[in-house]
Amino acid sequence: MGVEPVGYVVGGRVPVEDDDWAGVEAVIRLDAERFGPEALYGLDGFSHLEVVFHFDRVPPERVETGARHPRGNQDWPLVGIFAQRGKNRPNRLGVSRCTLLRVDGLDVHVAGLDAVDGTPVLDIKPWMAEFGPRGEQARQPGWATELMKGYY
Repeated sequence: MGVEPVGYVVGGRVPVEDDDWAGVEAVIRLDAERFGPEALYGLDGFSHLEVVFHFDRVPPERVETGARHPRGNQDWPLVGIFAQRGKNRPNRLGVSRCTLLRVDGLDVHVAGLDAVDGTPVLDIKPWMAEFGPRGEQARQPGWATELMKGYY
């Protein structure tokens, strides 16, 4: 299975850092050789996007397949890689929900996308309320709430 980037993150944050993403604005620039502006028609009707991207700066030898303490914090429990959202994932895929600011040609302007300048973007999807939690209220462990306090 091969996956090609649909575009790249331009601007925003350059260093890889974990927190304070809310005010970070960036552009997702589509590949002009594969897409025309019509690929983005109607996207501006949505307030939020889900963006799938590749953690391309994680060396393969740093990939985690077992359990670890999130961010190396021994006060948090040992949890499996699929019970956390760290970047050292088996396929090095990231998924982020961000705010859509505007669409300009092949440029998608966003805020709160937790991907750094130059990151390959694999897909862009509009976020729809129906894809949010259904039925019961969403739940998560206390350590996850604590970890996310300063993330956005």
